[in-house]
Amino acid sequence: MNKLLLLKQYILSKYLRRFESRKTIQVYQNKKIEKHLAFVLTHSPFYRNYYQDHQLEWESLPVISKREMMEHFDEINTVGISKEEAFQLAVKAEKSRDFSPKINTVSIGLSSGTSGNRGLFLVSEKESAMWAGEVLAKLLPGSLMKEQKIAFFLRANNNLYESTKSRKISFHFFDLVEDLKTHQNRLHELKPTIIIAPPSMLRMIAEWKENNIIDITPKKIISVAEVLEDVDKAFIEEIFQQTLHQVYQATEGFLATTCSHGVLHMNEDIIAIQKEYLDEEKGIFVPIITDFTRRTQPLIRYRLNDVLIERQTPCPCGSLFLALERIDGRCDDIFYGVHEQTGEQHMLFPDFIRRAVMLSYEDILEYKVTQKDLFLIDIKLKVKNENSMAEAKVKQELEKLWKEKLLVLPQITFTKYDLITSERKRKRIENVIKEKAKHETI
Repeated sequence: MNKLLLLKQYILSKYLRRFESRKTIQVYQNKKIEKHLAFVLTHSPFYRNYYQDHQLEWESLPVISKREMMEHFDEINTVGISKEEAFQLAVKAEKSRDFSPKINTVSIGLSSGTSGNRGLFLVSEKESAMWAGEVLAKLLPGSLMKEQKIAFFLRANNNLYESTKSRKISFHFFDLVEDLKTHQNRLHELKPTIIIAPPSMLRMIAEWKENNIIDITPKKIISVAEVLEDVDKAFIEEIFQQTLHQVYQATEGFLATTCSHGVLHMNEDIIAIQKEYLDEEKGIFVPIITDFTRRTQPLIRYRLNDVLIERQTPCPCGSLFLALERIDGRCDDIFYGVHEQTGEQHMLFPDFIRRAVMLSYEDILEYKVTQKDLFLIDIKLKVKNENSMAEAKVKQELEKLWKEKLLVLPQITFTKYDLITSERKRKRIENVIKEKAKHETI
């Protein structure tokens, strides 16, 4: 690890890189992307061929998705690593739980594949140092010189995460595959100053603290990997008596992090964001990102599968970076209803479902809403006091939502809440209709 480069990136991000207006951000991004494109077109056969018939105004270049990224993995990356070679190493690491091996000096990562399509990512040592500097600048409470013990709960470790270690910072990987008793003992013994984990795991840790199973007082808690639901956020903040922060980190990079006010801001000093609006009036969009810092596996005009909601008012922190109201979920988990008069399908964003459930009954602790068919929705509820009123209230609110949109009412069923924390990402709002059925004409 190049510690000097890490320190340089830390200082740049935390103290020196400042923008006076949205215009200065755009000028900065354009300059960086122009230089980045010159490198990519020289070293990536895929992008060189893909862009050969296009003017190189980056804002209008063709978009790619994870499908193209995986199909053309060998030609996209600039270090000559084959998809087969990378995948074999990543799978071996998953099985052995030893995530340290590299290909030459390049770290290999494997995404969890919640959208049904696992992704590979490559990161060089230089990129690891730059990533670590950015992460430490934006996440650490206080100075880099203060001692920190970081407990990091994830499905898989990676050299990228280990790169944040230093003499003052100790990184402790908690493997979500391990049993919960092991986690309890390690947390109680370690007493971390920072905890980074999926919200489903954070909620469980909060329950352990509430029940005096563990005695910890972290300075900062950060939610990652899953959509952070309001019901979990409120509970975790109440137990730990502090603002719960978030990181929007994916195979595609370090995308966003929360400010001191707990508002998510896109990291527009390292990536450029374009919006493919699903509902412009409500600020609901799918992001198309261009990362101008990653050369090993370039991401130019890359369409994510996430639904984001932009904040409508300026953030009190004063940052000019794009602020988000929330990460709403995956495009795959948008619900669909059939219009009563036209028979056309209409989208119902996860936030609509979320709000209907949470506004229906105040004693709801946890829930899971699954669209199994265009006309069938299954709900699992966990409430403070077992009460049939909860089911009736939730059904009433959801039917009200469908009626407001003039959609044919679906059948709503209730089944026992039997979900437990595991290494798989938790979704509270999930659409499991097969892709063909989602879009076929009614």
